Amino acid sequence: MILNVKRNTDTLFLMELPVATPTEDVLKQVTAVHNMKLRLVRLIDAANDISLHGLMKPENEHGYSIEELEELKGDSKPDDKVGQVFQRDGFSYIYNPDPTGRRTGEAPLANYSEIIQTTLESARELVSKEFWMSNKFLTIALMDEAIHNISGALTIAYPMGMPDFEPAKEAILDIEELAGTAASKEVVAFEDASLWWANKEITAGKLLSDFVGKNDKTKVIIKLQKKSQGAPVRESPLDEQAQKQMMAFYYKKQEEHKKLMENNDDEFLHSSWANPKSLKSSFNGVSNVSWRPN
Repeated sequence: MILNVKRNTDTLFLMELPVATPTEDVLKQVTAVHNMKLRLVRLIDAANDISLHGLMKPENEHGYSIEELEELKGDSKPDDKVGQVFQRDGFSYIYNPDPTGRRTGEAPLANYSEIIQTTLESARELVSKEFWMSNKFLTIALMDEAIHNISGALTIAYPMGMPDFEPAKEAILDIEELAGTAASKEVVAFEDASLWWANKEITAGKLLSDFVGKNDKTKVIIKLQKKSQGAPVRESPLDEQAQKQMMAFYYKKQEEHKKLMENNDDEFLHSSWANPKSLKSSFNGVSNVSWRPN
């Protein structure tokens, strides 16, 4: 059976499970895929920042020092050094300062950055809307491979390794501390998760088939919720495109009705079909003759 897993009204991913799967296992697999997808998205963002502005500074060094700010305000243009290749500890980098001051500005060389971006493009496909719209299933194995490939690309660019406080490294090793962050609100822990189908909660101790039927070749919408959120909001029976088309249709009808109300009751007498002599004129070949001068 194909599960279209949603949160609220947004599809998260598609996955395939037998209808004889215990509901506890369904919940474990859904939350595992959902949380790993979020982890992959965070890794993609962190790796992209690395390719642009280098590794993360220690937390106590975030921002710019007084000397760096004075240098930026000096006679030399701030962009003079941007894009220049320099060496540090035997490795070459491109200087590209981070506008937020959180990264070192020691970006990898262009060929290494290209390797990182190529790897990230493949990973972005997995978490994109187009992936599930093409009826592809998101799996732990696919995301594991993507994380491994990103780790390899970063190792090529930084063979000396990344610091322990680098977000990309934390995501790769799955040791992120998300407490108190905006990202923590998106994570749905197994213990706090619930699944809903047809506005009914899929409870533990049963099989998936007890709720959605025994046909393995069907596709159902399953909604992932936190237990504290209760039942999910009902979706509109029409999608966004259908709603736009319906509104355009009724607007057109409304405009036509306004025009009819504005017209005089006898305006139809000026129409060709209301002319009692139209048949005779058509036989005489003078039906379309205009007596007005051009």
